[in-house]
Amino acid sequence: MGSRVYVGNLPYTADNQQLADLFRVFGVVVDATVVMDRATGQSKGFGFVQMATDEEAQNAIASLNGTMLGNRTIRVNEAQERTFRDGGSGGGGRSGWGGAA
Repeated sequence: MGSRVYVGNLPYTADNQQLADLFRVFGVVVDATVVMDRATGQSKGFGFVQMATDEEAQNAIASLNGTMLGNRTIRVNEAQERTFRDGGSGGGGRSGWGGAA
């Protein structure tokens, strides 16, 4: 298990600070990022949190998955490394971190 956590179904009003504050209860938050659409600057409704240890990440996942944030039930699980995918329209694929299915 990595200490990087995927957070899905975030309210579109959530920001990096809110995400960090939510996870800080469970340990040291190294980084918290809500993913934004490059074209519009609006939230895509998901983000990632990097915790200092695997144990802190596991505790956060166990405690937060299925809870409410704003008016939405959030999905919290271990972030999975993204595999290469063909963009199809010249965009190509990207590798990096992605959320679990």
